[in-house]
Amino acid sequence: MAHDSQHCSFVLVADFDIDRGAQLTYQFPQPLGTDEGLLANLMLPDGAEKQPADWTVFFLNQTPFNTIKPVLALDNEDETETEDEDARMLYVINLVRTKLDKTARRGAIVKAMAICTRYPFVQIFKPVLLLALDDYFMNPSQDCLARLFDAVNAMDFSNMPALTRYEKLIMRSTERQDVLIGRLDDYSTLNEPGTATQPTAPLPPAVRPGHKSSNSGDSRASYEDSLHRARKDPGRNGPESYKSASQMRSPTSPSEASFSLDGSAVWVGDESGLDQMGFVATAASASSSSIASGAPTRGRRSTDASSSSSHGAYGRPGENAPSLTGAATAALKDSHFFHTSINYNEHLLPVKVPLSTFPEEVGEGSLTMLCTTFSPTITTMSGPLHPHLHTNGSLTPPVIVLFNALVTGKRIIFLGHHKLAENVSNHVLAACALGSGCGVVLRGFIKRAFPYATLTNREEWENVSGYIAGVTNPIFEAAGSWDLLCDIGTNRMVVHKDIYSSHPASWAPSSNQLVIRTGTLKAESSVGSEDEVVRVQTKEGGLAQKPEFAGRPDSADNVFIDDILAAIASHYSEAHVRAKFAEYAMRFVRVASRYEEDLLGSTSIGYPSATYTERPGEKPRLGAGAFFTDDVACTKELAVNAGRIEAWRRTECYKLYQADWKHSLATNPMQGFDLAHQLSRLRYAKYISDGEAELIFRTLSENLHTYDQVTELLSWLPPHLHGLQPLSFGLFHQQEAVRDLAVDLFNELRAHPIGVQFLQALNHFQRYAYVRQAHTRELRLKDPNTLTIPQSSYMSRTPSNRSESSLGGG
Repeated sequence: MAHDSQHCSFVLVADFDIDRGAQLTYQFPQPLGTDEGLLANLMLPDGAEKQPADWTVFFLNQTPFNTIKPVLALDNEDETETEDEDARMLYVINLVRTKLDKTARRGAIVKAMAICTRYPFVQIFKPVLLLALDDYFMNPSQDCLARLFDAVNAMDFSNMPALTRYEKLIMRSTERQDVLIGRLDDYSTLNEPGTATQPTAPLPPAVRPGHKSSNSGDSRASYEDSLHRARKDPGRNGPESYKSASQMRSPTSPSEASFSLDGSAVWVGDESGLDQMGFVATAASASSSSIASGAPTRGRRSTDASSSSSHGAYGRPGENAPSLTGAATAALKDSHFFHTSINYNEHLLPVKVPLSTFPEEVGEGSLTMLCTTFSPTITTMSGPLHPHLHTNGSLTPPVIVLFNALVTGKRIIFLGHHKLAENVSNHVLAACALGSGCGVVLRGFIKRAFPYATLTNREEWENVSGYIAGVTNPIFEAAGSWDLLCDIGTNRMVVHKDIYSSHPASWAPSSNQLVIRTGTLKAESSVGSEDEVVRVQTKEGGLAQKPEFAGRPDSADNVFIDDILAAIASHYSEAHVRAKFAEYAMRFVRVASRYEEDLLGSTSIGYPSATYTERPGEKPRLGAGAFFTDDVACTKELAVNAGRIEAWRRTECYKLYQADWKHSLATNPMQGFDLAHQLSRLRYAKYISDGEAELIFRTLSENLHTYDQVTELLSWLPPHLHGLQPLSFGLFHQQEAVRDLAVDLFNELRAHPIGVQFLQALNHFQRYAYVRQAHTRELRLKDPNTLTIPQSSYMSRTPSNRSESSLGGG
């Protein structure tokens, strides 16, 4: 392990010996300097001899008892010791196979092989491990390990882009296979070897040149350092390289040619305007989307952006669309992955490296699988109700109980008796993704996770605070040193009968009152039913609550889980499910910030709460903090969340988030205002004054100049929340100033390929409003006298009293 830049740090082999048990046979390129018996038992799970094959995942350098001490220390060891501990973590993917052999005692041979890496996406090594272990069965020597070690470390990551936090968030939220395609250094790498590259539709024009990235928000991606060191030239592929050949054209506003027929190009037979606007999809999406959207081939042309080219939609007779064969379309690979290969024993194995992974997302843990295993309809819940876990009393959905146990640091065991260790491991890894909001919001879960845990070192891992362990031996259930047991075999979820002695829940008014700014908590609901609220008078005259556990079937958590299960039943992707849970975790944190503020008078994990203020003689001020539709909704949500927030504030996870919040405040590209709050206002507010609307759009417009600022804004506008729709409301506002600011925002987005992709997702009505207004304003700027002729009433830019609501006023 002489080079920190290696993809593979170690290769391990273990054998099962009938007389001596599990034995660690080889460690390459050098001994790890840790408990070999422990490693062997992790690599050869209980009952491995009964299964033809199984996979396990475990971690090294995670806790003192599994920290390695190799003879040849890391390069930059002194530097590493001062870095975040997570940077030293090694992720291990292990394959164990049983081959029947009549000549062997017990009639079978069991061997396991593992790769230790710094990358959390360990699943990329599965194909090569299968080949290498087969190789080892045929020729059990250290040469097999050396071949595997060298083949993996020869994998070429030199052109792999290092995405910023906000680029990752954008990539995760969209299914478009050409998302951020410009960040891939060489477009030719997207085509299969031997396939003739066909001309594709041009990249969107008017890309603003030379955007430098601050790589803000990347502090949590501890494995990024090793990625950088693994590349030949780590600086060559930053966001500043994301340019098109036509970047020199001024992107300030759409050119005159953009709007043939006074902007009506969108509605009549000439779509050239859409091309000039940058509404051109790449070849792959163009051909597929036009089919999916049923693009018409005659009459009024489609205004669907993704089906338009420089001469209209592809496939129309007599138009010079770029030639694109089916083979070339298929060869265009998904830009969510970096495509490389491992050459092992003359087998060229393709490798797809996910580009948007966060450190808390390890392996192939699936939230879809987790929600299906513990669906409310099939899960048996038992044990006492606890305010840290049951935010909706006895009706709290099982997955929400699990989420609450994770964020409040409870000891959790996943039991899979007679199940594959791989199944248990994947549930643990999925739980880490669940608690952390898929690595987007919180962290610290992988540090206390043991995807496959054994009896061998039980005392050590059971002493880790808030452990999350996967086991196959039912003895752990009987031992009872857990708070929540999740049985994946029988779909049971059990809260330990003695949980109150391990985790007392004090609801005394002195320690758990919420002092709202008015000095009184006007509680409308509690953990239980609205009709059974118990209010306790405090010395200060406020009201504190005692939790009730009746539960409500229409609570926010229950509606959320029903929504998730409906999406799964409708075959929505894992990425969609993850996006919803990340949003859920973010909401929890923002509500916790408000709770903290009301309890202590200030918060260290969010913006101070404020509403929009407009006083004579003072500058108007935007609101901030968690958004609530009204005071009653605020009080309800705070009361429901109080138990789990109180417990979370005592965990290591909370301290890590405090540090992350402080870092993000200092490094976010958009500074000085709460972006999430403004977008929530545009999405959900019942009423927004003209002054607030103008200030929101003005603030966004003034803070949208760099590529990093654009990606931060777009990361808060995912497709499942209707993309740019909240900003498009500004195009229909009754005040001209707001409409002009909305056009400014969209013009800035149009200057970036990723912004163009978001604009393409607008509906026809929204897009036409942008095209028309941008064109009209450009004419007005060129020659103020051109618009002196009165316009038709239906094109009027001045609202009538009758049309105020339709123009989006308020």
